[in-house]
Amino acid sequence: MSQPVLRALIVEDDASWQQIMSEILTDCGLSVDLAGSLDEATALLKAQPHRMAVVDLSLSPNDHNNKDGLRVLEQARSLDPDCQTILLTGFATVELAVSALTDYGAFTFLRKESFQRSQFKNILQRILVSAPKSTGGIPPSAGPATGGERPAPAGSSHRKALIVDDDAGWRSVLTELLEEAGFQAHSSASFGEALGLLRREKYALAVIDLGLNEAVRKDSPAEPHGYPLLEVAKAGHIPAIVVSGVSAPDEIQKIYTRYSIAAYVEKQSFERAAFKRILAEMGTNRKVTDELGGLTEREREVLDLLALGLVNKEIADKLAISTNTVKRHLKAVFEKLGVHTRSAATAKVTNGKR
Repeated sequence: MSQPVLRALIVEDDASWQQIMSEILTDCGLSVDLAGSLDEATALLKAQPHRMAVVDLSLSPNDHNNKDGLRVLEQARSLDPDCQTILLTGFATVELAVSALTDYGAFTFLRKESFQRSQFKNILQRILVSAPKSTGGIPPSAGPATGGERPAPAGSSHRKALIVDDDAGWRSVLTELLEEAGFQAHSSASFGEALGLLRREKYALAVIDLGLNEAVRKDSPAEPHGYPLLEVAKAGHIPAIVVSGVSAPDEIQKIYTRYSIAAYVEKQSFERAAFKRILAEMGTNRKVTDELGGLTEREREVLDLLALGLVNKEIADKLAISTNTVKRHLKAVFEKLGVHTRSAATAKVTNGKR
């Protein structure tokens, strides 16, 4: 018995982009329908099911403010719920990108100016291997298998921030916001790559999605791959912000407690202004963070135990070193932090974790 033909819908008013999309989708074994307007797209969505739709934001060449593509996303969600949508646009603000992902249910969004065939094919393959929504499967967010690094923008302070999210749209949103805040943004779409970056590079901040959609199911006892990355960040004294779809209060509380994260942001209620406020608040503690970053690994271990209220002998027992060695490390810590008392050193740790 032959396999049913999978259909894809291209909603684009530019003939050149229609041709590019058609070639790639056909190469992936899909039968392609073309629409150049909201009405044509609606008619095709009503006529037969589609596995995916690639939708341009503006469907009017004479109106740069046209956003009929968002209406198409709405229609696809209503008329063809198994159709995964990709918003492709030549112009997208952060607010628009977040709205497409959260309000309109887009699988991801891509910018025309940075379009790459290999990246696009990777997204298509992920859609094709994901379970249709009606089967009860959990469709993964889109994103290329590899991450990337963008040059530091003009005026950047060159603080490095790592973004770990397998959705290309969210990586783009977060990159833009971090660069506005003066960071040099690196991005990664997978656990393995992110782990390597965290171990090789010195980051001032890590922004981590929990799921990473790497074969983690509801019935799986394994935690999503974002969790061990938070552990690595904590061990490396890298402030972490979680941006995730997980919204259970108990789980969020557990993450704050276990990993000492700086902030937790839910994707469902993501707001640009709120995220920028978090970055600004963290920036006020940058001096303290930089001071702590000047400590050796052993000095930081001693300081962390001191901050927990342990006396020298207890610190020595914990680290399997002598009390004289503890005193030597504390002397170095006090000099580097510019303090003279244990309480002042403890305050530095507290401020650095805010």
